[in-house]
Amino acid sequence: MALSPAAVPRREGLRGHLAMLSFSALVAGSFSFGSLIANDIDPVALNALRFLLAGVLIGAAAALGPGLRRRQFRAPWRFLVLGTVFALYFVLMFEGLKTAAPVPTAAVFTLTPVMSAGFGWLFLRQRATPRVAAALAIGGAGALWVIFRADLGALLRFDLGRGEAVFFIGCVAHAAYTPLVRKLNRGEPALVFTFGMMLAALLVLTLYGAPALVATDWAALPPLVWAVLAYLAVCASAMTFVLLQYAALRLPAAKVMAYTYLTPSWVILWEIALGHGAPRALVLGGVALTVLALGLLLKEE
Repeated sequence: MALSPAAVPRREGLRGHLAMLSFSALVAGSFSFGSLIANDIDPVALNALRFLLAGVLIGAAAALGPGLRRRQFRAPWRFLVLGTVFALYFVLMFEGLKTAAPVPTAAVFTLTPVMSAGFGWLFLRQRATPRVAAALAIGGAGALWVIFRADLGALLRFDLGRGEAVFFIGCVAHAAYTPLVRKLNRGEPALVFTFGMMLAALLVLTLYGAPALVATDWAALPPLVWAVLAYLAVCASAMTFVLLQYAALRLPAAKVMAYTYLTPSWVILWEIALGHGAPRALVLGGVALTVLALGLLLKEE
């Protein structure tokens, strides 16, 4: 059973923070790499195969580690709820990346802590302190500045691109996922719980995306699609799912999602490494605000 924040040992809390630091770096890569193939394959088909490959890895790790037992999968509706929520997030992410650039899309992702704090209160009655609320406001302001490309006129007109709008809906699902993990976990190890969620997500995607799966010419896909798929399945799925589950059982929902504020910074580094250049200086001001928000959220009361 998940521990209350006050009952989590300090060492376990620090491990939760380290897990989320790694999570933010790996997730950022999915924005930069995902944008390279977003128009080459249907998002549902891509994510169905992604969950299949990642599920095999997680299932093997769970079987070799804590073991897989039938009693660990009692109340399967829990996994179906979590799997549906996370599948929705990933499908809408790649749908958004068809038209949105990686950095502003990552900035949309940084709005999840605000929403996660709201879901944390709704599901767990977790309350944000005044400093946490201020940090969420600062981070949200920085995210909006990046999303609207440091254009005050576009912000005032709320001139939001279609890709960013589509991905925002997915981020609402992602924000609900974190506190739901804590609420629905009944003592299952992180690997086992993740495996159950991934099987449910794969079932949902397979049933919903059957036409797309059949219509996809898998043999004709460019090599880059398979390379990115490998990264998504291993690094941005199997590894990050376990890291998120691990941290969500040790940290409050708002602090878990606080690490999403690092995503635009990591994406900028990924974009530079891929030779795509850096955003203009005014946009970097918004990124700086998100990093400031992270620092405020992680500071102890």
